[in-house]
Amino acid sequence: PPATARLRTENQLAHAIEYDQLRLAYQPIVTMDSGETVGVEALVRWQHPERGVVAPLDFIPIAEDTGLIVPIGEWVLTQAWLQAAEWCRSRPDAPPLWMSVNLSARQIAHPDLAEMVAAVLRQTDIDPGQLRLELTESSLMDDPDAALATMNALTELGVKLVLDDFGTGYSSLAYVQRFPISVLKVDRSFVANLGGESSDGAIVAAVVNMAHGLGVEVVAEGVETESQATALQALGCEYAQGYLYGRPMPAEELRPLLAAAG
Repeated sequence: PPATARLRTENQLAHAIEYDQLRLAYQPIVTMDSGETVGVEALVRWQHPERGVVAPLDFIPIAEDTGLIVPIGEWVLTQAWLQAAEWCRSRPDAPPLWMSVNLSARQIAHPDLAEMVAAVLRQTDIDPGQLRLELTESSLMDDPDAALATMNALTELGVKLVLDDFGTGYSSLAYVQRFPISVLKVDRSFVANLGGESSDGAIVAAVVNMAHGLGVEVVAEGVETESQATALQALGCEYAQGYLYGRPMPAEELRPLLAAAG
């Protein structure tokens, strides 16, 4: 039964860090004018000994519900930033790559989040300006005042904040103005129909213009075709990620892309 299966997943997930079953995959983020890789988003994968790779949708919600997302999130942050520091050392003459890591609602609500991030920064010895923490609008809506205090504490550490899935919530415009956001990610649902007959081009244009008016950079997510990329570039979007540029991949597979970017 589903309840038994879920309980088993919870129990196994509780030991995933201890048994070294978690892995990170990195998806390139490129600059649209040259196609050069300027950053990556770190995405967690669970390499289960019997089930193989468990999809994030099958374990992240359980991690959220149980609170396991807090230690898993700390592990992701630490591993991703250690990797960013290693890339930085191996490419001393190249511009530093930015490293994006997702924060969940549970992490944002956690009172010790900023202290945990500060501790990971000390451990990884990396320039905080390279690091980006991605938050979704829905994760800020439960307690906006507490979220704002946490976000201010994070930006004081020097990391940049990214508003993910932008355009899917109800009060996005107000949020960008209220919170210390450096980057907006245009949700893939708007990108999917670009280059066609839909009105999504007008929406993306409005988002890009608004963001630039507020001094915020824009990344388009889910870019899969050249026609989408051409449309986004025409609309003034600076950065993109999606299968057109690369799927999430292990660190070693990224090396050729990084060599080209260096």
